[in-house]
Amino acid sequence: MRSDSRRLDPQRQIALAPYSTLGVGGAADWFLHVETADDVALAHQWADDRGLPMVILGGGSNVLIADEGLPAVVVQIGIRGVTLATDNGDTWLAAGAGEPWDPVVATAVEAGLAGMECLSGIPGTVGGTPIQNVGAYGQDVSGVIDRVDVYDRAERTMRTLASADCRFAYRMSRFKREDVDRFIVCGVTFRLRPGTPTASYPDVVRYLESASIGSPSVADVRRAVLDVRRRKGMVIDPGDSDTRSVGSFFMNPVVDVDDRERVASIAGEMPPGFSSGGRQVKLPAAWLIERAGFQRGQIDGAAAISSKHTLALVNRGGASARDVLRLATRIKRAVADRFGVGLRPEPVFLGFSGDPDADYLQSEA
Repeated sequence: MRSDSRRLDPQRQIALAPYSTLGVGGAADWFLHVETADDVALAHQWADDRGLPMVILGGGSNVLIADEGLPAVVVQIGIRGVTLATDNGDTWLAAGAGEPWDPVVATAVEAGLAGMECLSGIPGTVGGTPIQNVGAYGQDVSGVIDRVDVYDRAERTMRTLASADCRFAYRMSRFKREDVDRFIVCGVTFRLRPGTPTASYPDVVRYLESASIGSPSVADVRRAVLDVRRRKGMVIDPGDSDTRSVGSFFMNPVVDVDDRERVASIAGEMPPGFSSGGRQVKLPAAWLIERAGFQRGQIDGAAAISSKHTLALVNRGGASARDVLRLATRIKRAVADRFGVGLRPEPVFLGFSGDPDADYLQSEA
């Protein structure tokens, strides 16, 4: 295994905050950067031989890392490459898990392909998109995923999972649920075709109307989404502390129509809602947070709510993971106390085992 060690170049005590868009978190006991699927298998073997837990890191845009760091082997996925292949009107766009996400969306849009345009400007890498079932402005990535190439840690082999095998749901997949830590995403293939872009969300519609665009192209919708996201601080900008975040910290809760009526009676106004099928309605978490007493720009020590969007919790500079966790806990408790609705966080929590606040935030309550 010595030759593999040289190939993998394991490093000790590497600070993880620079690898997270939130900019918080301690050090990794061991850190490995891998650029091929074969190296993923080697890294798994390397960690296993030493009896060490293994944590996968992509673009760091959807993780909250504990201040104490991770007593583990942190493997950063750097598998690159983008290819396009067309057959019978369909185009298959294959991308390595380490490819930055937004340039991949740009590639699809430049080719006139629909299905990804509303996912523009989302930070992170391709490998994280099927895990989270990334979505925004009326699109979910599950709608265009054809298959996912993974390393199966249980079987110690590469596998290809069809979209249906990923068991996608709202901001959820088998990778986040029943098979946490089993699969390492190495590549994703998307099935796309030319078509009408998705332009249904009010913010996007308003942008297009203000630009007098009646029949938008996928490029028009991409520009609209990028504009909306920038105004909300949801596009990474090193000079803007409002973008030092993990994007939306909480998911929009899905409730029964009766619960929506109950929330309306408490708030004195009907909350906006988007149908999730049957009697289920998706409520905007930002609306609930604001009516539970929080506002944009509200400061809590070195952490704060973004001045542009209530859903983003930001590192004002020098914040710790504990600062962010404290603010997030305050918000969830306030919404639960007033409306009886439990918010769930979007980011993955790393290194918080047994932490009561982290446990509460990740609970159904």
